[in-house]
Amino acid sequence: MIIYGPAHADYDYDLGPVILSDYFHTPYYQIVQNITGQSTVTPSDNNLINGKMNFDCSLALNGTTCVPNAGLSKFRFTSGKTYRLRLINTGAEALQKFTIDNHTMTVIANDFTPIHPYDTNVVTLGVGQRSDILVKAIGNPSDAFWMRTEISTNCSHTNQPTALAAIYYEDADTFSTPKSTATSYEIKNCTNDAITLTEPLFRQSPPETPAFTQDIEISFQPNATGAMVWMMNNQSFRANYDHPLLLLANLGNTSYPDDPQWNVYNFNESKSIRLVVHTIDPLSHPMHLHGHNFWVVAQGTGTWDGTVTRPENPQRRDTQLLDVGNPYDPASGESYIVLDFIADNPGVWPFHCHVAWHVSDGLYINIMERPQDITERQIPSIMAQTCRDWADYSGHNVVDQIDSGE
Repeated sequence: MIIYGPAHADYDYDLGPVILSDYFHTPYYQIVQNITGQSTVTPSDNNLINGKMNFDCSLALNGTTCVPNAGLSKFRFTSGKTYRLRLINTGAEALQKFTIDNHTMTVIANDFTPIHPYDTNVVTLGVGQRSDILVKAIGNPSDAFWMRTEISTNCSHTNQPTALAAIYYEDADTFSTPKSTATSYEIKNCTNDAITLTEPLFRQSPPETPAFTQDIEISFQPNATGAMVWMMNNQSFRANYDHPLLLLANLGNTSYPDDPQWNVYNFNESKSIRLVVHTIDPLSHPMHLHGHNFWVVAQGTGTWDGTVTRPENPQRRDTQLLDVGNPYDPASGESYIVLDFIADNPGVWPFHCHVAWHVSDGLYINIMERPQDITERQIPSIMAQTCRDWADYSGHNVVDQIDSGE
């Protein structure tokens, strides 16, 4: 879904969504079982732009139907015009590095937050992140160029990192193969662009001192049964569909001491909240908060010293990459992000990693916000009825819940 608002940067044409996605031939349940059972990584088999990319069928799994040379996505440019592209990483695991050969991109928005435009030759997107860019068509009418997105093999696992799409200028043969050369860029880390670059267009300042600060440590370790699970503050999440948290909170039940796996953080009536998220594990995490945009007030490695980046107007978005840690350097190998938000939206809001099997494997907490206001909300009857229908089903059937349920 695209929500159109007033443009703060000039362009001629909106090309709409450009969807970047890793692609797996292994069934999802098998991937989850691999991770929880033996801590085995399942690499993606392909990388796609708008659902297309060729594939070497000799690499296909046994019994898999495969069509070689399936074709690439194609785009048309007209010399001298400026185009808006809405980049979206809809993948399951991959951190994407997006480029267009011989073209500079201007970033104008991240996660639906307009920012002061800045130029770059590569855009980094974790799973679930969105960036709007402008591209000036500087080529000649007969030119053709490659659009590329690369799965960063420093940060993700894949057997085929490159996805291509073709950009043809107005007089170019659309059956020709572009001959352009890939943009070179430095792969420094597994994070987004420096938060000093991404300044929101509409200024908002977070509270200097949040009402509540919550430390959150992310780790990957065995649970009591020996299965490998992701944990936040040494607790892995597991949903119980028979007891939806929002309905419980609406009834005034906001304490769950016997159900720690629900991972509920009740911030009561706190008006502002700070999350200090850190890890020493060597994997990147696109951390996403439902119900809010947050300020990214700091990111880095080691121990956060309390410094806030551009406190008068920090970056705002709803998903931020947490860089990989270094388990071989416990003293300074942690990476961290510091996220502030205003608690003005009563509810029970998930905060989790957007990597599919990280959240399936428990990397998820529930943030309970203004519980007194929740009790005064009218819960739609269809929601309560759905829960009753589920309770009836689960009471008469064995539910095969292989993962956290999220």
